Amino acid sequence: MAERILMNEYKTLAKEPWVNIELEGEDIFRWTVGLIVLNPDSLYYGGYFKASMKFPRNYPFSPPEFRFQRPLYHPNIYTDGKLCISILHAPGEDEMSGELASERWSPAQRVESVLISILSLLDDAEVSSPANVDAGVMLRKEPEKYQSIVRNNVEASKQDIPDGFVMPTHQTTTVKPVEKDDSDFWAESDVDDDVFGGSDSDEDLDVDDQDTGSDDDEEEETKRA
Repeated sequence: MAERILMNEYKTLAKEPWVNIELEGEDIFRWTVGLIVLNPDSLYYGGYFKASMKFPRNYPFSPPEFRFQRPLYHPNIYTDGKLCISILHAPGEDEMSGELASERWSPAQRVESVLISILSLLDDAEVSSPANVDAGVMLRKEPEKYQSIVRNNVEASKQDIPDGFVMPTHQTTTVKPVEKDDSDFWAESDVDDDVFGGSDSDEDLDVDDQDTGSDDDEEEETKRA
């Protein structure tokens, strides 16, 4: 099942201009990803941020691993390129971190939602719990110095643009938010609904109908009054 799901996601993302994906040795569980920042208002605009993704054999029930291959100075990126981001943390709530289950990985997530979350994280750093403390302090106290380092990172990232690859621009496309639709996801991947308890029950539908009827009655009473 994991292979089929990943292949579908790979084919979908291969059509997107804001990301460039290659399989490592034709292994569907290992991807080389190039994230391209197309937002001209972003400090990271024009960058080509190369990273590796490794998927577990039980995907999508466990999250993938993500690591930038080139050093990137950012409060939420460790010096080894790994990320501190909730969406890549194991499913369920974590009392130690205070993260809610809804903020962490779930089997309904997709690679696309992970990559867009990472792009958003670049310009919207969480400095209250930094993975790179020095970067967090500099962002708050010396923002101009921080921006200068980031601009150098962006220029250095362009060395990783593959030969023959044409970088897109914001004039041709923009990254659109992902609207998560769990039903479409599981329909595409042929996962049995019984794994997650099936669809909405008839009882839930009856409650909705009752609520609607109640509103209509109140409206009629108001007109008669």
